[in-house]
Amino acid sequence: MTYSNRMTLLARIGFAARGLVYILIGWFALDVALHGGETTDNQGALGTLAAGPLGHMLLAICALGFVGYAVWRLTEAIMDPENRSRTLKGKFERLGYVLSGICHIMLATAAGRLALAQTAKQRGSPGDESAQGWSAWLLEQPGGEVLLVLVGILLLIVAAAQALKAYKARFDDLGGDVPAPDYVRWIGRLGYAARALVFSLIGWFIISAALNHDPDRAGGLGEALEQLRAQDEGALILSVVAVGLGLFGLFSLIEARYRRMAVEKPDFLR
Repeated sequence: MTYSNRMTLLARIGFAARGLVYILIGWFALDVALHGGETTDNQGALGTLAAGPLGHMLLAICALGFVGYAVWRLTEAIMDPENRSRTLKGKFERLGYVLSGICHIMLATAAGRLALAQTAKQRGSPGDESAQGWSAWLLEQPGGEVLLVLVGILLLIVAAAQALKAYKARFDDLGGDVPAPDYVRWIGRLGYAARALVFSLIGWFIISAALNHDPDRAGGLGEALEQLRAQDEGALILSVVAVGLGLFGLFSLIEARYRRMAVEKPDFLR
């Protein structure tokens, strides 16, 4: 199997792992909206897998997939096989690929440690504590407030890109020359819209932490879902977002099967 084929396979496993995690997040969020309780995030959803049948094996596969997905995204960002740097939009997309790669390395680490039983199996929102931890560290550095604001702005840009993707619903990377079916486009559209809302909230939490010099204001996916639940008609809002996140998970599974991927071997491996 060539390097390209191996990386493509790992990236597809990564899409499938991401899909499974988002379906779990959507399911748990819907349960919280209807019955109350504690929301969960990506890492918390991974923790629930450990208790299931073949949980450790499934987590190991997810960790491998997240590594492949991260390497694919970082390779896209560094080598730019589709020449996205020709436009300002493309430059921002490459920056987003770097962020995505880093996030999936963190998910791979969490899944790997859970698979090896090196961390406690928790369902909550460890991502919130992580966001507060690195926000506190960054605020202690020279110019930390500015850097933290820039991180928040980057997340808002990512949210805007997700919203634009939901609006346009082109999804040209799926399949061949034939456009994706309408029902697939709607699944992707609703999924990306839910992610846009969540990312915008996380971005605002980070900016608020910087402006108030209070890392406790930072938060991740779990905190975003909690804030939605706390609003007027919060149960309804969270239910809609939960369904959207679950649909994003389903769309990720579709991508795992049909997405076209340009995978090139880095120069230092040639």
